Amino acid sequence: MVLVEKVCGALRLAAIDPAAAQAGLMPGLTLADARARTPRLHTIVHRPRADLVLLRQMLEDFSRFTPMIAEDAPHGLMLDITGCAHLFGGEDSLVRAAHQRAGRIGLEVRSGLASTPQAARALVRFGRGGLYDARQVRQAVRRLPITALELSERDTQALQRAGLKCIADLDDRPRAPLTARFGADFPAKLARVLGDEDVRITPHRPPPPIVMDRVFFEPVLTDADVDRVLSDLMVDTSDRLDQAGQGGRAFEAGFYRVDGQIRRIVARTGHPTRDVNVVLRLFRERLAALANPLDPGFGFDQMRLSVLETQTLKPAQRGLDGNRADGEDFSRLIDRLTARLGPEAVLSFEPLGSHIPERAGRMVPATMKTLQPIHDWPDLDPDDPPLRPLQIFDPPQPVETLAEVPDGSPLRFRWRRVLHEVALAEGPERIGGEWWRAPDQKTRDYYRVEDRKGRRFWLFRQGLYGETGEPRWFVHGLFA
Repeated sequence: MVLVEKVCGALRLAAIDPAAAQAGLMPGLTLADARARTPRLHTIVHRPRADLVLLRQMLEDFSRFTPMIAEDAPHGLMLDITGCAHLFGGEDSLVRAAHQRAGRIGLEVRSGLASTPQAARALVRFGRGGLYDARQVRQAVRRLPITALELSERDTQALQRAGLKCIADLDDRPRAPLTARFGADFPAKLARVLGDEDVRITPHRPPPPIVMDRVFFEPVLTDADVDRVLSDLMVDTSDRLDQAGQGGRAFEAGFYRVDGQIRRIVARTGHPTRDVNVVLRLFRERLAALANPLDPGFGFDQMRLSVLETQTLKPAQRGLDGNRADGEDFSRLIDRLTARLGPEAVLSFEPLGSHIPERAGRMVPATMKTLQPIHDWPDLDPDDPPLRPLQIFDPPQPVETLAEVPDGSPLRFRWRRVLHEVALAEGPERIGGEWWRAPDQKTRDYYRVEDRKGRRFWLFRQGLYGETGEPRWFVHGLFA
């Protein structure tokens, strides 16, 4: 059986099974030549996108073994199991469990365990794989062919023509001549494959600061057991946060089902916390409000609690009456509403560094609002009249005006087919356009005006006379 793909108008073999390899076929061979050698050939169209989807699904599922996992193109996964092997009874048991999970979906895998990612990759792709400690890695790698260095085809041919067939031939030679011939990166690449130099992998997603795992010998099925395990994980997480002087802003509970499905639930807080009861209450609210309820299926064989975001949390002294600090109850109310209704239902204002009124602030989920925003709200005197109205139109609404002088305030204006006679006007407040955002943005002159009936408006003239035709007037907001 072979996988076939079209390359430059010709059908070629993309992958072959062991039986085809024994018949003398190899990837890259044209389909016509392959059929000439092996008439009884079963062909399947190669779908690399489907392979990539399967690999990504395995990457998500195999994250149960370690949060430090990355895709090793084109057909592999790289797992950094440092500090995780004891959860599965040792390195041998962890590797055996990984093989069993792959075997459940009909995959044949070859694994290698070594002290560096490059050594493990070389042992798997160019050797038989296996488990090697730090003392055995060098001897195992030395027996591999020089193709394990994955050099360019030109450099590989040059080494073979010089009589260097395996890694041991290169390891026994001085590094200076090799560096002069193959470049400054060659010694580092050789050292990484031999296990002398370690370069950590880049995980699929940055590992959370704190991760707590529970692996079960018997799958967990009932809601009461899930809640009990989640409580135990949160107690351990709170201790870790307390030791680090940190508080969590986002907690993620991962539920790993026996059949490979993974469900992740995130609970966010408005302020850093390590209070066990508060976080558990948020998770219960989130689980109760899920549109697609948590389904254990045949049970969860692993649960994980991760702290995705942390901030420094200093101890806060309570009052003599034992009451909490101001705003703490309000913050917990926001957290509960967010957990029950969703982050888009509870919003808060956040300042932005812009003089353009409609860009001076934005609405963000209250639980994701930073405690120390980059920009601050303007410092205004509470005794002064408001410079901005509470209600702002976005976009501004056009009006027809009549001004006494071209650059002066309007005497009257018509808005929504109603004519307003201006009794008082204050301004102008000139705001220049942000040329780095929109080069054609025009200057605005804002006026606070009041009509004869006491209604107050916020008007602006867009553009200056003599620059680009006739300026236009807009009403941007209403004062209370």
